[in-house]
Amino acid sequence: MMQKTLKEIAVWANGEVVGPDTNRIEVAGVSTDTRTIEKANLYIPIVGENFNGHDFVTGAIKNGAVGALWQKDQPNSPADVPLIYVDDTLVALQELAKNYLASLPAKVIAITGSNGKTTTKDMVTSVLSTTYKVQKTEGNYNNHIGLPLTILRLQEDTEIVVLEMGMSGRGEIELLSNLAQPEAAIITNIGESHLQDLGSREGISEAKFEITAGLRENGTLIIHGDEPLLTEKVDQSPFHVITFGNSETNDYCPAHIQQKSNGTYFTLKDEAETEYFIPVLGKHNVNNALSAIAISKQMNVSIPDIKKGLEAIKITGMRTELIQGKDGVTVINDAYNASPTSMRAAIDLLQDLKHYKKKIVVLGDMLELGDKEETFHFEVGKGIDKEKINEVITFGQLGRKIAEGAKVNFPENRVFAYNDKQALIAKLKGTVEEGDIVLLKGSRGMKLEEVVYELT
Repeated sequence: MMQKTLKEIAVWANGEVVGPDTNRIEVAGVSTDTRTIEKANLYIPIVGENFNGHDFVTGAIKNGAVGALWQKDQPNSPADVPLIYVDDTLVALQELAKNYLASLPAKVIAITGSNGKTTTKDMVTSVLSTTYKVQKTEGNYNNHIGLPLTILRLQEDTEIVVLEMGMSGRGEIELLSNLAQPEAAIITNIGESHLQDLGSREGISEAKFEITAGLRENGTLIIHGDEPLLTEKVDQSPFHVITFGNSETNDYCPAHIQQKSNGTYFTLKDEAETEYFIPVLGKHNVNNALSAIAISKQMNVSIPDIKKGLEAIKITGMRTELIQGKDGVTVINDAYNASPTSMRAAIDLLQDLKHYKKKIVVLGDMLELGDKEETFHFEVGKGIDKEKINEVITFGQLGRKIAEGAKVNFPENRVFAYNDKQALIAKLKGTVEEGDIVLLKGSRGMKLEEVVYELT
């Protein structure tokens, strides 16, 4: 983590330090939350819509902080606390992180995309860790506050940092990219998430492509080569572009994929003699692995180490997570989030699995899809194969549109729609038996992990 004096931090944060002995006060790390303050931290009070961190500066000092930032337009600054006065504490946090990162030898790999960015982050980190000292974005620290905090936690001898970049609107990924100045960037895909805010897949593509804003000169850009909205943007790109995907026109594409209960085996178009394995379900996760292989080869990781890293990956929870439930029932917990693209991929995964007595999908609302949300839900349901899925169960008001779509092909007695989660759970418990498998997928707000808990 960052270790500097208050005076040195004031320079990096474009601030003015006041208080006694500021040359000698050593800071070890930062925090924006008084509940997680550690000894010698610098407290950074953020001003939000419904809170003001400046109200807690004194408490932060009592909890172990040695100083704090203070926004100049905030009244009643405490006189007995070492402070760094700044124009805006959030901007100061970002500048502090940018300058700290620039002082380190670490190379930065940035990752974004509509789906799969967290899984890709985990895969890239696992593979590169076979050869380098690597740190990555933890949890969901991938926004304009979380990413700077991730950077400020980096150890000084870190060789590579893998940063996930999320967004809530246009311009956020550009800000993060300019802050991180990556050596390489990966765009996993373009889906439908954020359609409500960005209006179209073209708008989403523009927002994701902002990751190139801070990409270093002659940097490497790795993209899903089967997505025209991305490939058309790189025709005149100044970057070294590498593509991955299912078609043979890509630099990295699978030659053969075999799905088994313990994970996925695959070979590459130009490496038929080398078989890779990922302990993750789903052909869509092979694409994530392809991007990890691509960046790892750019970083001169050997093929044996790439194989070892992929075999050792630990995926962040609730993402195609295979769990052995009660009474011999298998559960795929993919309840972290959902969009039409990721939901179709999860359903395809379940349809491809063999050797289960019954295969049941539990699908919740997909949120933030804009004006066409009902159509998206209906089409997902309509696309489910009645020969490969035994029952379709939905949860939520929009989930009922999935059920309506499923009934185009399924008989009524194999499709069930619920708004009451407890009733859904009771239905499942009365249906599933030893040897069955259940997939649960929905947007974060639907909290389908509560159903997973009841089954496992």
